[in-house]
Amino acid sequence: MILVTGGAGFIGTNFVLKLIKRKKNQEKILVFDNLTYSGNISNFDSLKENSLFEFIQGDINNLKQVQSIFGTFKPRVVVNFAAETHVDRSIEGPDIFIKTNVFGTFNLLRTSLEYFHSLPKFSKDDSITSQNKFRFLQISTDEVYGSLKEDDSQFKEQDPYKPNSPYSASKASGDHFVRAWTKTYGLPAIVTNCSNNYGPFQYPEKLIPLTIQNCLSGKKIPIYGKGDQIRDWLFVDDHCSALEKIISKGRPGENYNIGGECEYRNIDLVKLICNTLDGMNIKKHPSIKKGYEELISFVPDRLGHDYRYGVNIKKIKNDLNWQPSISIEEGMKRTVLWYLENTKWLNNLKTN
Repeated sequence: MILVTGGAGFIGTNFVLKLIKRKKNQEKILVFDNLTYSGNISNFDSLKENSLFEFIQGDINNLKQVQSIFGTFKPRVVVNFAAETHVDRSIEGPDIFIKTNVFGTFNLLRTSLEYFHSLPKFSKDDSITSQNKFRFLQISTDEVYGSLKEDDSQFKEQDPYKPNSPYSASKASGDHFVRAWTKTYGLPAIVTNCSNNYGPFQYPEKLIPLTIQNCLSGKKIPIYGKGDQIRDWLFVDDHCSALEKIISKGRPGENYNIGGECEYRNIDLVKLICNTLDGMNIKKHPSIKKGYEELISFVPDRLGHDYRYGVNIKKIKNDLNWQPSISIEEGMKRTVLWYLENTKWLNNLKTN
């Protein structure tokens, strides 16, 4: 049994669908999600009749509920996607970020440790979870490292955390607790720090789906400042492949950077999306005269806006033989096509 907390969100959804659809997978997947604004149970409509999938609505901030899940389902692996993740929202209201990303993670850790101690140390029977098989995987972000200058080297796993936003500070705190539970209590946990993900099922408050949606509806595309900020972009399917490798071969107590080796300025990324849409045979909104770049609109910069993120991924390449395989051009085409083919999904979000 693999317990996926926050599994109805963007990355969690893609991870679960990828695991379930693998022919070799015979392990049950339990998604435990609070279904806040960015979580969507309809993401799993294709799995309604699948015996390997189960969904329970719940909150990692509810300790009794978390303990009940562990006692009932006895997971072999816990993958923690459950988090509040939007920087702007964290600036406006940091409380829920601290509650979920710090105290919620703490609830998972304390319950995992109690459960871990109840397991037999070893078992040759694959149907029985034992201490040597158990893993706790904390999904984190490159934002915990802070900001880079243009000519700085990319962040490595041994670099110190220097978070600059309430969001990244809350994630950094949760990560530190995960490491502490490994070093102090021996919980076999691993932390991953990923760069900016994009792909299907991403909630349209984030840059790429927001840009696609605004292009299709003929609305202005807001760009902070001059759009000079640089981000490393990772197609979500590549991220999920990396997580599979880490679950099967990663070493407890380690952390792994997961990046796309694809740094783009925000303005150039938005132009790539516009050009991708321009190259498709779709009817433009009447307000657009020539191309989608007409919709770009520069707005006042975000408070404390980090300039550049970028992670060095040599460790996961060398240790686990993983590297990103999908180019930004190919990934963007897939992403744009998915949103074009799933307008009902977008419309349901607006309705709800």
